[in-house]
Amino acid sequence: MPSFQQRKAVGDAHEAHVAHELAERGWDVSPWGQAVLSQAVRSALRHSGSFLRWTPDLAAAQDRRVVLIDCKSRMTSSTSHRHAVERSAVMAHLHLTAWTQLPVAYVFDDLGVLTPLDVLLSGRTGPLSTKGSGSAYFLVPVERSLAFDEVFGTVTLAAPRP
Repeated sequence: MPSFQQRKAVGDAHEAHVAHELAERGWDVSPWGQAVLSQAVRSALRHSGSFLRWTPDLAAAQDRRVVLIDCKSRMTSSTSHRHAVERSAVMAHLHLTAWTQLPVAYVFDDLGVLTPLDVLLSGRTGPLSTKGSGSAYFLVPVERSLAFDEVFGTVTLAAPRP
């Protein structure tokens, strides 16, 4: 199993990729969530039971539209063709959506997009594993995902210079 630092590097690269793709479509993107907190605060949140542990990675805005984005790297099985989302994250994000009145979107490596409600309605509880966190996951068929362009628009070409 990869070390935490290896997993973090993969996650950071995916977040950067998603932020770049959003910017290409005219979205303004800011880091959010645990990435902006100190290690001590992140560690305390992990053990607190608070839903703040599941704060999405990015906040993006286009005009007056705001979306909170949780980037999911290496959470898609190449054999079963299903995305995995931790059950605790889905529950926290449903509460976050209700509280903030802002949508939360999961963006996977293939740039497929699901919302917490999509996962709750379409997901099936996956088997518990002794590997990793051992947490319960929802598994959602990849074909249930929305295309990134459908949710966030297509690439905006810069105006030609005279």
